[in-house]
Amino acid sequence: MNVVKSPLSDTDLKTVADALQGALVDLVDLALVAKQVHWNVVGPRFRSVHLQLDEVVDTARTHSDTVAERASALGVSPDGRASTVASGSGIQEVAGGWVKDEDAVRVLVQALGAVITRMRERVSATEEPDPVSQDILIGITADLEKHHWMFQAENV
Repeated sequence: MNVVKSPLSDTDLKTVADALQGALVDLVDLALVAKQVHWNVVGPRFRSVHLQLDEVVDTARTHSDTVAERASALGVSPDGRASTVASGSGIQEVAGGWVKDEDAVRVLVQALGAVITRMRERVSATEEPDPVSQDILIGITADLEKHHWMFQAENV
């Protein structure tokens, strides 16, 4: 069933749909990973890292909704189901259990780095077919890079 007709050509729509779906999966997983670490972080910097993790969760959740709604606006059904996220995310699996604060910082630096790398590829891929989606992805990337910088600064 195709309820919404996209103004993009089929070829351009495929490129943009793949970029948006990939972004959605990575953002949903980033929110889950950051929340998992948030619940389990321990150590002398507990409070600051704990609060910083919630900022990442908020960013990822807000942007995942924007991405999903952009896909819907183009006639693409977004898929944020757990099985889709688990099979498509670029973030390494996070171990269960307590996480020392310095390890929590490393986990987030790696997770954010992985998502940013893939997001920059999507920015490039959407430049020609859909500058509107590209603009959304650029804004997301900027916000993620700010979090990445802040977590890296924690690791000095």
